[in-house]
Amino acid sequence: MDREEVKSKLRTFVVTELIRNPKYPLQDDEPLITGGLIDSFSLAHFGVYAEQEFGVYIPDPDLTVENLDTLNDMVNRVLQG
Repeated sequence: MDREEVKSKLRTFVVTELIRNPKYPLQDDEPLITGGLIDSFSLAHFGVYAEQEFGVYIPDPDLTVENLDTLNDMVNRVLQG
């Protein structure tokens, strides 16, 4: 799966499941948690999704604001494996 495909799937997940506004125009580098769009508890939901959708396990210590505050951060983490 290439970067753009991962980004597209994650963008859809973030706006529909985490922000709960499918029409939200999410930018790649827009701060999600520090910008107030989602809360830090949403990172656990992201971790479950990454494992189910991409087969990538992200350990709890990696599910942090510092590591996953933007869509690009999330894409990078999934591609890291």
